[in-house]
Amino acid sequence: MSKVSVRGIEIAYVDAGVGPAVVFLHGFPFNRSLWRDQIEILSPHFRVLAPDLRGHGETSVVPGAATMEEMAADVIAWLDALEISEAAVCGLSMGGYVTLALCREFRSRVRCLVLADTRAVADTEEGKQSREQQAQKALQEGMAAIADGMLPKLVAPVTVAKHPEVVARVREMILKTDPAGAAAAQRGMAQRRDQTDLLPQINVPTLVIVGENDQLTPVAESETMHRLIAGSRLEIIAGAGHVSNLEQPETFNRVLRDFLVSQYS
Repeated sequence: MSKVSVRGIEIAYVDAGVGPAVVFLHGFPFNRSLWRDQIEILSPHFRVLAPDLRGHGETSVVPGAATMEEMAADVIAWLDALEISEAAVCGLSMGGYVTLALCREFRSRVRCLVLADTRAVADTEEGKQSREQQAQKALQEGMAAIADGMLPKLVAPVTVAKHPEVVARVREMILKTDPAGAAAAQRGMAQRRDQTDLLPQINVPTLVIVGENDQLTPVAESETMHRLIAGSRLEIIAGAGHVSNLEQPETFNRVLRDFLVSQYS
């Protein structure tokens, strides 16, 4: 693990391997360890980088809402500090929101995109209210209460039945998140813009991945993104829920590796 100071915060990150840069952006309320398996698989062929987004893991918690635009700007400043001008960017869930914000504001820095278990649309008013309630819950009751409420929605039933170690790993990431960071991210996600209009403008190779049993960002959301991003590829991963890279790593890794290799061959 390394750290760098940019934009008034300290970002913790993993930097492994050599070659073309591939950046992984984790979901909520996780950290860079979400990508441990992908880093191991890809680092013999790529320079694989995974930061803790602001308020998560070992990256600084900042007062106020942690918007997707702020997180995207953090990522670009971090890449600048590492002298990386262009990268493949893979974001899961909230990381996908950050990826889309990054693509809108810093498109020249993106070689190709992977959008995993995410969506382009903004929250409904009901969704925004729910996020504020969850923010308050994190601050008042702590992350164990958040884990208890989120876990049934994060992983598919088959994962619960056959892979309790995956459930335990997801829970551990949630428990390690600072409640203030979680609340800031919830409020930032509630403020995010609808990125649907961006999708037809995306002109880099794009892979869309979704677990077939994803309750939080259902398959229909990924099908819409695939339809609107010209030339994109859609992969629906059987037996996976919202954290498809952990639940079905062999399939996820194969699809991801094949896509990235095709972009750099």
